Amino acid sequence: MTHPTTVTIGNAPLAMVTTPSSLPKYSKSIPFLRRPPLLTGEFAGDVGFDPLNLAKNREQLVYMREAEVKHARLAMLAAAGWPTSELFDKPLAADFNMAPALDSADRVPSLLNGGMDTISPLWWGFCLGLTAAIDLRGIQRSRYSDVEITQKDDDNYYLPGDYGFDPLNFYPSDKEGQMRMQLAEIKHGRLSMIAVTGFAAQEAVSKIGVVDETPVFFEPVHLGIF
Repeated sequence: MTHPTTVTIGNAPLAMVTTPSSLPKYSKSIPFLRRPPLLTGEFAGDVGFDPLNLAKNREQLVYMREAEVKHARLAMLAAAGWPTSELFDKPLAADFNMAPALDSADRVPSLLNGGMDTISPLWWGFCLGLTAAIDLRGIQRSRYSDVEITQKDDDNYYLPGDYGFDPLNFYPSDKEGQMRMQLAEIKHGRLSMIAVTGFAAQEAVSKIGVVDETPVFFEPVHLGIF
């Protein structure tokens, strides 16, 4: 059973959202706060967390979900790449007779650590070009689809972050499997965003690379390869 809910700011109604009456009244993430009406569990990982009411209508909700998925995927790459670069940068640089990108404390180049100027401008140009191409693809898919469509079975339904990229055919064909895959991705992405922030803060404060400071998490792999 469903019932319409009016989303408002002050006294001005913004949108009518049809929500199942079986949805919890309060947020799963913060049980003493009411669940925002727009957060109906449509997207994987939705636990009713929007204490600042940033998503004021469905279009903003889709836009913010798209941004979250993009940041999550980038953070997963960064969380894996950060310690990997600290492990392999110097051995690889020595093999190719190049100067290592790590500083004297084995820290990777970052905004807080410095050293960003040691990376080739060609690499930055490649990264920016690739990022812009992916971003434009997402903008095209989101803006030129009907964001008001809420039925996932509709052919015009747009899932934020879905670029149709699955070369190894990992994405399940059944709805339950798809939701499970989406949930795994967003959970890993959110954890990775926290991890990368922790890496940056840790190295800025301690002045030591994360691999050197917490070798128990990395050295067995490092020693096993070399």
